[in-house]
Amino acid sequence: MIWTVDLAQYLDDAPWPASAAELIEYADRIGAPYEVIDNLKELQDNEDEEEEEIYESIDDIWPDRPTDEDYFSMDADEYT
Repeated sequence: MIWTVDLAQYLDDAPWPASAAELIEYADRIGAPYEVIDNLKELQDNEDEEEEEIYESIDDIWPDRPTDEDYFSMDADEYT
């Protein structure tokens, strides 16, 4: 499973919290690329068949996701 910022953005407006099945249905409905759906199916395959895991946000799926702070963490004092 490989996530990129471009792929993860398709889940920004997903109906959180959601199960992998619900996220797959959402991604399919909005026309997300195959890679997004494939990643979500891999999550679904890893779930326990008896208990469906509920994801609260994209951070539950991609814990080390880059944030705006990662890109804009420059200290203003560096440029004065």
